[in-house]
Amino acid sequence: MIFIYTTCADSKEAKLLGKSIIDQKMGACVDYWPVDSMYVENGGIKEIPQTMMMITTFEPKLEDVNDFISKHHSYSVPLVAGVDVRRINRAYKEWLTEKIA
Repeated sequence: MIFIYTTCADSKEAKLLGKSIIDQKMGACVDYWPVDSMYVENGGIKEIPQTMMMITTFEPKLEDVNDFISKHHSYSVPLVAGVDVRRINRAYKEWLTEKIA
């Protein structure tokens, strides 16, 4: 199992992307929450509110999710980071397999 993290401009974008990811069986669960972000831009530091999104899926779906987010995201360079999860409970793994198989 992996978590795929990305940030979105707002919760509306996260919901739209998340619903499509679930509908297309690229992920079984999408969580999102507000975050405050800070980054370097034009020689200065910019602070903005964003929505963090975490997609629960399996490693073979990572490139499909990456391609989908890259194509449909409002940012020209969105973060798409896959984080390997080494252990999960059996019941959840069975549920996850059922939802995205």
